[in-house]
Amino acid sequence: MNDRKFSRVSLILPIYIPAFLLATGGGIVSPTLSIYVKSFELSYTLTTVVLAVGVLGNIPAGILVERLGRKPSMLLGLVTIGMSTLGMGTAENFFQLIGAQLLGGIGHALWMLARHAYMTDVIPIANRGRAIALFGGVNRMGTFVGQFCSIFLGMNLRFPFFIYAGIVTLNLLLCFFFIPKTGRATTEVAGKKPPYLKHLLEISRQHARLLATAGVGQVCVQTLRRGCNIIIPLYADEVVGLTTQQVRSVVMISSAVDMSMFPIAGHMMDRFGRRYATVPGVFIFATGMVLMPFTGTFTWLLLAAAFMRMGNGIASGTMMTLGADLAPREGTGEFLGLWRLTGDFGGSAGPVIVGNLADLFGLGYSGFALGGIGYLAVSIFLWLVPETLQRE
Repeated sequence: MNDRKFSRVSLILPIYIPAFLLATGGGIVSPTLSIYVKSFELSYTLTTVVLAVGVLGNIPAGILVERLGRKPSMLLGLVTIGMSTLGMGTAENFFQLIGAQLLGGIGHALWMLARHAYMTDVIPIANRGRAIALFGGVNRMGTFVGQFCSIFLGMNLRFPFFIYAGIVTLNLLLCFFFIPKTGRATTEVAGKKPPYLKHLLEISRQHARLLATAGVGQVCVQTLRRGCNIIIPLYADEVVGLTTQQVRSVVMISSAVDMSMFPIAGHMMDRFGRRYATVPGVFIFATGMVLMPFTGTFTWLLLAAAFMRMGNGIASGTMMTLGADLAPREGTGEFLGLWRLTGDFGGSAGPVIVGNLADLFGLGYSGFALGGIGYLAVSIFLWLVPETLQRE
């Protein structure tokens, strides 16, 4: 797409509004998700295994996005997310939770990978930082709205899942009518469809160095992010002793700080470079995580959570932008599938680290470990990952 013809307004109906709605549903569920899973009388380790298992969904999702196309993959992803959400809300035991989370992992991977590929297709690189940072900001706005609404849902931990399922249904209708079809992979258009595994291995070989540096950095960032989403509610509930409404308030207020930062992130990425948003944002995030174990009241926990979220907001959209910059023209879907797989490996590692250390030493040590992983990410992006803004 020519830079002069590109307008972020063209992304409102196919990308930004669907992202807002889905994030709103997720925001309604997220403040008490880890508490809900823990209520099945599971250990911290099993609780976090349930929350981490969805990463396996990336394996079939990478195949389907390039074979089905962007729009069909997004629609299928939404249907799967809806089924998973209903499954979580009606689960009666550990195995039903695992099954619902696996299904949800496939759905979220399809949805996120397909829309990432779609945005890579239609957004010129010169506008990509601000457009994707706005996308990250829209997600944060939706999450905030959902978390704000969750405060008024009372003590029932199942009800939010049914509201989420209704929002997913609305989103499915919106995407069906307003997401345009885009071209598939060039190999498929030409009638040459190489075996997926062979093509995936070739993409892995060609970009092994990038995946070993930027990919590992992304693993660390996503470990920190996903661990934060789980540890704050658990720490607030079981260490500080806050009520369900207070837990939701901490999550909601800190998310408001997070979402206010995305204009800064987009400007920094497109004006100065991707690492100028990534490095300071992740550093602030990690520092807030290290400070969390020293808190013992609602106010101090809220301040630590807000500091974390400020850093996360400054780094808004950085991982998606970096992946889009690095993706080759041919094999975009496969590369982004690998990119998302590395990120979701970190997303699954975060809960496991939180759970294992919490069972052994307590939730405070989990916070120190996550902060250290964040500092490792800062080092990787500062010294090992090239700047991609000028990449043609």
